[in-house]
Amino acid sequence: MNVTAPVGAKDVRQVWDGPVIDVDVHVNTTMEALLPHLDVQWAEFIRERGFGKMGEPLGIKRVYPPGAKSTAMAEWVPSDGRQPASDLQMLREHILDHLQVDVAIANCYFAVDSIRYPDFAAAVAAAINDWMIEEWLERDTRLRASIVVPARSPQLAAREIDRVGGHPGFVQVLMPVRSDRLYGNRCWHPTLEAIARHDLVFGLHFGGTSDGPPTPTGWPGYYMAEYVGEPTLYWAQLTSMIAEGAFQQVPDLRVSVLEGGFTWLPPVAWRLLKEWRGLRRDIPWVNRAPTELIREHTRFSTAPIDAGEPDELEAVVRWLGSEDLLMFATDYPHWHDDDFAALLAATAPEARSKLMAGNAREWYRL
Repeated sequence: MNVTAPVGAKDVRQVWDGPVIDVDVHVNTTMEALLPHLDVQWAEFIRERGFGKMGEPLGIKRVYPPGAKSTAMAEWVPSDGRQPASDLQMLREHILDHLQVDVAIANCYFAVDSIRYPDFAAAVAAAINDWMIEEWLERDTRLRASIVVPARSPQLAAREIDRVGGHPGFVQVLMPVRSDRLYGNRCWHPTLEAIARHDLVFGLHFGGTSDGPPTPTGWPGYYMAEYVGEPTLYWAQLTSMIAEGAFQQVPDLRVSVLEGGFTWLPPVAWRLLKEWRGLRRDIPWVNRAPTELIREHTRFSTAPIDAGEPDELEAVVRWLGSEDLLMFATDYPHWHDDDFAALLAATAPEARSKLMAGNAREWYRL
């Protein structure tokens, strides 16, 4: 098939006719939809407090501003005013049927991390997971999903993973890239161990509302500046997990880097390897090269591709060895100016099926 014309995620079937597994599709909910899955105590709490005006935690609009073009592709915004990606028929029409996917992994980012009441955050996370089972997983066998956890409370997160981690529809735990403490910190060991205990994947995903600014040195003045700087958070989290020995502590831990790009990985991995060679006495528990740990314990979604010139993309793919590290994703309904034709052209023909489905099938035990 021709793989030279620019082709976005929604039209990838123009350049690929083999199996497809989409590792990052979003589904959206509201607090009102979650009420049937909450105990009376919390339903009354929501009504009395007017929480989010019966809508959603405030963090959602900060991570995904409703008017930003990056939040939803125009073609995926319902004309009747409904929220994008808010019901199964939409997902079927736009992704499941349209792309003829074998499996799609549904992620519900509801900004639970922006809720500062620990017990309430845990209750909302549990309600989302129960809602996900009832409204999505039980209604379409092509769907798998990520567990939502109270991401500010490692012990409560582990408890929720143990509660629903045995459900066959859940294959991942959604962890926002912004966090109060880096995920390599030992306080997160209960969460990491629970993820591995249930043979799930740690899904490091765009979003989160930490107590500090979203940059190392202060608050950006505009959303564009914040958005552009987001990949640096992924670098910090990956460095933390390697340097603090998360993969030695939890040898079976698998991490998917989602909605964070991948073209930044070669220079970051090169620097990690370079500095580890000179400073590894400082972290003696890291007894293997960081590049080895990355290849063994991490995978990256293709959205956003953030590709440069074709020869530059080819160099990135060649270094990555995309036959192992990359997994196809639309990031539905978010908009990225991605060119899957260029990515497939930069990938060896014998590796394209792994990028589009095979890697995800193996990584998520599908």
